[in-house]
Amino acid sequence: MQKIHADINVLVARLRGLDEDARVPVLDEITALCKGPEGDAARSYLEEVARGEVLEIQWELEDVLEATAPPKKEVAAPEPVVTNAEPEPEPEDPNRQLTSADLDIVYDDPRGLVLHRTKDGKRWFATQVDPRTRQPQTFELHAEEITQLKTQLAGSPYWALGGGGPV
Repeated sequence: MQKIHADINVLVARLRGLDEDARVPVLDEITALCKGPEGDAARSYLEEVARGEVLEIQWELEDVLEATAPPKKEVAAPEPVVTNAEPEPEPEDPNRQLTSADLDIVYDDPRGLVLHRTKDGKRWFATQVDPRTRQPQTFELHAEEITQLKTQLAGSPYWALGGGGPV
């Protein structure tokens, strides 16, 4: 084993002084050691040595380790059960916290009013800046408030295209 360590040390030291094309024969020698009768010991020691090298040499040594790795045993996966039915989607919890990904902007007035609706269009929300705290606040709108806002903002240019505006 000491001989393998010494051989790898000599070969790696030679790699450091060579340009990329000249490294190929040295890398072939290292590969032969890793595939030889004491390949496991050579690979193990080469992994240790590679960690202490500059990145360029480390990458070359990792390529050798990858090329000489023993084949992985494939575990046979169990046969999947085939059914004709599509899996049913999980029903969404109507009480869960909504995120911005759940909402589409339908109206965006740069003066401070933003209207959002859920993807299914059933719930609408308004976001406005609170004049006292200067922080945006979002609240849900009732059906009559939605109708009233659509009527009130019907001629506004701030409706988002395809957002379900004042129709």
